Formats: sequence, structure tokens, C-alpha cells
Amino acid sequence: MAITILFGAFTLLLLIGMPVAFCLGLASLATVLYMGLPPIVVFQQINSGMNAFSMLAIPFFIFAGDLMMRGGIADRLIGMAASLIGHLRGGLGQVNVVASTLFGGISGSAVADASAIGGIMIPQMEKRGYAKDYAVNVTVNAAIIALMIPPSHNMIIYSLAAGGNISIADLFTAGIVPGLLLAAALMVTAYVVARRRGYPAGIFPGWPAVLRAVVAAVPGIMLIGIIFGGVRSGIFTATESSCIAVVYALLVTVLVYRELDLKGFVEATLGAVRTTAMVLLVIGTAGAFGWLMAFLQVPKATIELMQSISDNKYVILLLINIILLVLGTFMDMAPMIIICTPIFLPLIKAFGIDPVQFGVILILNAGIGLNTPPVGSVLFVGCAVGKITIGEAMKTIWPFFGASIAVLLVVTYVPAVSLWLPALFR
Repeated sequence: MAITILFGAFTLLLLIGMPVAFCLGLASLATVLYMGLPPIVVFQQINSGMNAFSMLAIPFFIFAGDLMMRGGIADRLIGMAASLIGHLRGGLGQVNVVASTLFGGISGSAVADASAIGGIMIPQMEKRGYAKDYAVNVTVNAAIIALMIPPSHNMIIYSLAAGGNISIADLFTAGIVPGLLLAAALMVTAYVVARRRGYPAGIFPGWPAVLRAVVAAVPGIMLIGIIFGGVRSGIFTATESSCIAVVYALLVTVLVYRELDLKGFVEATLGAVRTTAMVLLVIGTAGAFGWLMAFLQVPKATIELMQSISDNKYVILLLINIILLVLGTFMDMAPMIIICTPIFLPLIKAFGIDPVQFGVILILNAGIGLNTPPVGSVLFVGCAVGKITIGEAMKTIWPFFGASIAVLLVVTYVPAVSLWLPALFR
């Protein structure tokens, strides 16, 4: 009965439109009261969920991404991408994907990516004759690449949800090849759709212009190497790298590009504080929810249920993917990671699946969910920037969804895609 109250209260509160953090917290409180436990247990678990040293990396990476978004780095990354591939058929769609990949390697946030790149690219694409729905669909699907490549703070959340026993450096490394594969799939899709719609090809600006654009973008791109190289080599931890990212972002945006003023710094600080507060509240309440699931032996029941359906790990992986895709339509990313990790991690270990590979599968599923209503935060941002309705975007988003699902299946059934690169560094 307690399990029914836990999941029933959560689902009911979510359906009536209550913010997900309050859904998690109130469902946990209702279950604890039913079980006769002291209510303070919920608040202790919320505090415990947020009280981890590794969690400090999240606000600092968010802050660094906000500084870079306001300090001109996104503009220069787009300029470099445009000079390199803007002359292809549907060139601005290709530019959008490449710029999102580069900026995602700096910000680590899909929402920041959609906001920064979309705010620049969507109006430009509209001026050049691209339909709004095409511009929005390319932007929002390319934004989830940021979740796969370092410094994705969702990788950090997954590591913490798994008990801190999975290397963040391995997770950062494991996401690189799937992230680049997703970028390639979206570029091909953008080209095919552009060709069908008759969008024009651009004009190559010449190698001198390309060189100038690359040089201008180098200071921003160097941060990707600093974060990944430092964490992977063990020079500094993920938490320390987030602090270095903030300092480096300030140096580049203030001293090199000279575009970040005091007003922009204050806005970036306040924006990072607001985002961090929301993320940590969700993480804390999801921690309480997850503790109750463990207390009520939900993971054990899940394993028994799945094993009763099939003992084939490929079937189990397919079922997990279906469940995660459905959950992603109404659950935001952080709570989904924290809730699903303790449920499915014992199951995938029982079937001999690497937890690092599962982390990539989980995050890609959750990323696809960010573009599916009713709780699709990245899709909402893209539609708000492009000034179109969710319905208009959904009518033509399916080729891009198809590309993302195809990459998800490759990552799921070809372990080497996510595990090959981490193995090289061990």
C-alpha cells in the first residue's frame, strides 16, 4: 500500500500541474506519514540528497555557461561553424548543429544551449528563408548534444545517484562518441529535410575568413580541452574543474573578448543562483523519494518483474528504453536520473551491462524527453525563442526524433560506442 501511495500521490500531483519538486516532496511526506515514520525523515533525506561535495560542480558549471552565453563566446562559435560549413545545402541548419555541439562542450546544459544558440540562429535562419519550425526543430534537438559531452552536470548527478561509485571522468569520456554520433545524425537529417524543402546553399567565404573565425573562437574552445583533459588526467576533480571553468570564463569574456560588463556579470550570477536553487531542490526531494523506493524494496521488485518477463538482456534493454522514453514525456531530467538510477542500476548489473554504458543510455533517453511535451523544457525554450506553438513544432519534428532514436539504439546495443574511449584512458 505504501508503494501505491508513493507513486499514486506523485502521479496525481504531477497531473494537476504542481512543480515536480513539490510532487516528489509531498508524495514522500504522505508515504512517510502513512508508514508511521517521523516526518523529519523526509527533510533529513532532502538535506542528504543535496549535501555532497561533488554537487558543488553543478552550480559552478551552470555559472560558467551563463557567463559564456553573455560574454560573446556563443557568437564566435557560431561564426566559426558558419565559415566552415555554412556553404552546404541548408547550411544554417548544419551550422546550428555544429555550434550547439561546441557550445554544449562548454556549457553542459541543453536549456542554455537552446537559449544561447537558438537566440542567435533562429532569427538568422528565418531571415534567410528557413521556416520557423525547421529552425526550432534543429535547435532543440541539437541542444541535447550538450547532455552527452563534458562538462555535462547530468553525468555528475548520475554518478551521485549511483552512490558515487561510478567515475565521473569515465562518464565524461563515455559520452563523447555518442554525442558526436548524435551530431552527425542530426546534420544528415537537417541536410535531407533542407533538400526536400528546397532551402539554399550558402557561399564559401574563403580560407582567410575561415582562419579568422577559427582564431576568434579558439579561447572559448580551449575550455573544452582544459575541463576534459584536467579531469581525465587526474590533475583536478570535476568539482575543481567547474571552479576553473568559472575563472577561465571570466578571463576570456572580460579580458579577451571584452563583452561582459558589470550588468551582464550580475545577470549571469542571479541566473545561475536561480537555476541552481531549482536544480538542487529537485535533487533533494528526488533523493527523499529515492530513499523511500529503496526502503520499500522497489528495485528488488523491479528486477523480479523484469526477469519474469524475459531473461534476455537485449529485451530487457528495449523495455528499459521504452519505460525511460515514456517517463521522459512528463518528468524533468534531474529527478528522472535520481529516481530511475537506483531502480534500474541493480537490474542492468544483474544482466552484466556496464553502469557507464547505462549512464549514457539513461541521459540520452532523458534528453529526448526534454523535447517531448507536456514537460519538455528544451522544446518550450526553442518554441519561445522561435515564437511558434508546441503544436507547430511537433508536426515536423519527427525526422529529428527518428535520428535521435536511431542513435539511442546504437548506443544501447553496441556497447563499444560508449565504452571504447574510456577504455583507452585506463
